Amino acid sequence: MPLNIAIDGPSGAGKSTLAKRLAEKMKILYLDTGAMYRGIAYYVLEKGVDPADAERVKPLLPAIEMKVSYDEAGGVQQIIINGENVTPYIREHRISFAASTVSKIPEVRLKLVELQRQIASECDCVLDGRDIGSYVLPNAGTKIYLDAKPEVRAERRYKELSAKGQLNGMTYEEILADVNKRDYQDMHRDFAPLVVADGAVVVDTSDMNADEVVKKIEEIVHCK
Repeated sequence: MPLNIAIDGPSGAGKSTLAKRLAEKMKILYLDTGAMYRGIAYYVLEKGVDPADAERVKPLLPAIEMKVSYDEAGGVQQIIINGENVTPYIREHRISFAASTVSKIPEVRLKLVELQRQIASECDCVLDGRDIGSYVLPNAGTKIYLDAKPEVRAERRYKELSAKGQLNGMTYEEILADVNKRDYQDMHRDFAPLVVADGAVVVDTSDMNADEVVKKIEEIVHCK
């Protein structure tokens, strides 16, 4: 049976960074499930549809063919939708909240969960998201809930966007408001909300750097 490590937690807790480094050290696959939802959000927005309008989003889903591939040279997951590589566009700030919004639609989650489960059943992998341990892979061998204070996560996001020149005039206070709004939305959606999964180990990264987080998670994984 493949080794599956499920990492959940709110936006900005460091899930993707941890998952990538852990997968690299363990020489197993990293599946960025958040990027898959961002891909759907990007497609919906490009079609001129409000991600919150479930009745207009649902008819778009059958036409979406998503493939996940990997750039071996750069080690970056690529999201291909209907033959187009949308990876360069899905990290824009406008996509973040749109992804959280569109992911509340059960039909969207069901479409992507099927693909995620298929990949996880075929190989050892690390998956990160909002509902991996609670819904996507409830039988995962290791479950981690990565958390951090909202203020810390907002500061990380502010620095990340600033370094990329993508702040577009946004202030720290506006980003903090977005973080809190997204947390509420993720935790209160009706279908597969963000929760601490049964059996998950909670790790607060507020006062930890990336190296310390990786070391902590390695200890947890090796204890299983």
